[in-house]
Amino acid sequence: MWQGRFIAAKREGKWEYVSRARGIRAAVILAIDEGDVILVEQYRVPLKRNCIELPAGLIGDETDGEADEIAAARELEEETGYRAAAIEVIGEFASSPGMVSETFTLVRARGLERVHEGGGTEGENITVHRVPLTGIADFVTEQRALGKMIDVRILLLLAGGILASA
Repeated sequence: MWQGRFIAAKREGKWEYVSRARGIRAAVILAIDEGDVILVEQYRVPLKRNCIELPAGLIGDETDGEADEIAAARELEEETGYRAAAIEVIGEFASSPGMVSETFTLVRARGLERVHEGGGTEGENITVHRVPLTGIADFVTEQRALGKMIDVRILLLLAGGILASA
């Protein structure tokens, strides 16, 4: 139906959905250092507000055939200023399978070293948050009270508390 540089709107029978253009995928990084999780915050145009997220970025948007681990390491350092000694692939997941064909590879970053302040590439204006895992639920509550959206992947960090209260 329509295609831009990064996404395409498609129709299959009566089903309408969005996909990444040119085979682009995403990497999402779980980076935990000494009991703290590294999160990012940035303004998201579709939401019209800031969003708290795990660091993430595109795979193959600039280099065809880019390995998931290479893209994840690059995005982690660009966005957060942390360099990982190792990147471990956890698996592939679907973002919102009823509406979007996009998948992402979840990776774990190990052996973090802070090499700069982070913030992303020009125009991204990313804020880096280092949050104790034991305080993640309170952090999310505080950020929501400030009007920020919480990305669905943060549920990974909240799951223990949610399940414990079930």
